[in-house]
Amino acid sequence: MTTSRHPAAWIPLLSSLTTEDVKEIVASPPTAILLPVGSVEPHGPHLPLSVDTTISEVASMRAARLLVDKNVDVYIAPSVPYGVTDFASGFVGAVGVSASALTSLLESIVDRLVHDGWSHVCLVNNHLEPAQDAAVRAAIAKMPKGRASVACPLTKRWGRTLSDEFKRGNCHAGRYETSLALAAGVRVRDVYTKLAPLEVSLSTEIKAGKTRFTEMGMDRAYTGAPDKATEREGEELFEKLAEMIATEVLEGIAST
Repeated sequence: MTTSRHPAAWIPLLSSLTTEDVKEIVASPPTAILLPVGSVEPHGPHLPLSVDTTISEVASMRAARLLVDKNVDVYIAPSVPYGVTDFASGFVGAVGVSASALTSLLESIVDRLVHDGWSHVCLVNNHLEPAQDAAVRAAIAKMPKGRASVACPLTKRWGRTLSDEFKRGNCHAGRYETSLALAAGVRVRDVYTKLAPLEVSLSTEIKAGKTRFTEMGMDRAYTGAPDKATEREGEELFEKLAEMIATEVLEGIAST
């Protein structure tokens, strides 16, 4: 397979294929499926509830091009937009599911995709609640080596490649996510330019035993400095996230 098979306007959506298409594609490995995972939860007064899912989707699209350049035939599965949103409890718009329900759903999807013959399935998760990360990883725990992976910036390997705000943990709807949202082209309310920075580290507060945004002083469901966000920084961050996804997939395929 060469990149000429997929022109610049190529949109690699699994949902656009027919059953005959899939049969033909999986017969010529290596192939991969990227499955974006996110959440429906508040992200300050300026970002949409769906921003975690959007980040996973856009990062997957950009990673797909990297993988095609490495001769991996890759498609993006329909997203799973609901996640574990316990930390956002008390805010309207937090529509979550239990960790066990999320694991069960993702496990079933991954199992079906692997059974269909895809070489590798990567769960792309950008909702960074610890219970979400654990639930997503549990979904691939029974998969044979190399057949499935999780791409999530919570791991030290990938987190250290991201921005200083992300490393400090002040990144829920702050400069980090707002920059990504601007780069993704989603609607960011103008109020973001007027939001005062909030120095609340989610990682520190979680280690201290806090389990709700409101307990951490995040009364508007954001922390960090959204007013410092730029589209340029978002583009740079998407490059890092795309590299994370592509690397997880390539390493998985190589290990089989």
